[in-house]
Formats: sequence, C-alpha cells, structure tokens
Amino acid sequence: MAGSLIKIDEEIVTSAVASVTLGGSDWDSSYDVYMVKMNDLLADSTSAGIRYRFLASSSPDTSANYDYAQYRLQAQSSFDTTGQTNKTEVNFTGTIMGTTNASVNGIIYLFNSNNPSEYSFATNEISAFYYGQSVAGYQGGAVLTVAQATNGIQFFMTSGNIASASFTLYGLAK
Repeated sequence: MAGSLIKIDEEIVTSAVASVTLGGSDWDSSYDVYMVKMNDLLADSTSAGIRYRFLASSSPDTSANYDYAQYRLQAQSSFDTTGQTNKTEVNFTGTIMGTTNASVNGIIYLFNSNNPSEYSFATNEISAFYYGQSVAGYQGGAVLTVAQATNGIQFFMTSGNIASASFTLYGLAK
C-alpha cells in the first residue's frame, strides 16, 4: 500500500474562516476514489456543527438533493442513528462544537466523483471531543442524488467559523 495515497490538495486553517474548499481547480480526475483527512478542527462558536457539500464545476452544489445517515456512538448517552433526505448539505457531526477543549478528526472517502452519469457519494468516520467534555464517534455515509460529475468538497460550520484545522485531499492510486 506504500505510495497509494497521492496528495492533491491541502488547506491549513490558522485563523477563522467561513469555509474550506478542497479540490476545485486543484482537482485531479484520474482517480476513482478520494480520501479527505480532517485533523484537529476547532470552531469559534460555542454551539456549532460541521457540514459539507460536494463541488460541481468547482462551486458548492447547494441543491436540496443530499441524503445521509449515520450511527452515532456517544459516551454521555445511548447510541443512536441520525439521517435525513433532501437536504442542502450533509450534517456529519450534529451540534457538538465548543470554543474550548473541542476537537474533531476524521476521514471521508469520496466515490463516483468523475462520472457524470452516476450519483456522487461519501462515507465518513469521525471522532469528536467536545464542549461537554465528552466523546463521540460517527460512522455513516451520504449521497448527492444528482447524476453529475463533482470535483471537490466544501466544509463549513452551522454557525460561526472554522477557527483552526488541517484538511488534506488524496487520490487513491490503483
């Protein structure tokens, strides 16, 4: 497996930004599967969640065509499932952030991005330590129910900004 992850794009946030975009003009369409690594994401809001959208022609697709579902494993209460259909974004952490001692890390895999005849979809594995001094893990997936090519991903918060984080987009070599 050595050498199978090829770095395509990287964004390191050191001061607050409204959103982070990976891919777009930096997209390399020669891969079938992509991986996004998100490290130490911190918010500047006391109560926010992290969302994402696929890029179509380098712009966020804001149509109400996102469906997602996931299983949430949480330390402070029972496990549960979450999900919705026909949304304008993918909610993959719920409202979990705080301004101190809160961090999110995760891996998102992107599939069918370069095929204009298929839906683009993603799977996610997320871990979070958040404001209630608790931990949670999220395992799930999402689909953009529009047959179109996509060329990246945009991350943003439900309120406030991304205070700091590192995001890396990789292509998975065959």
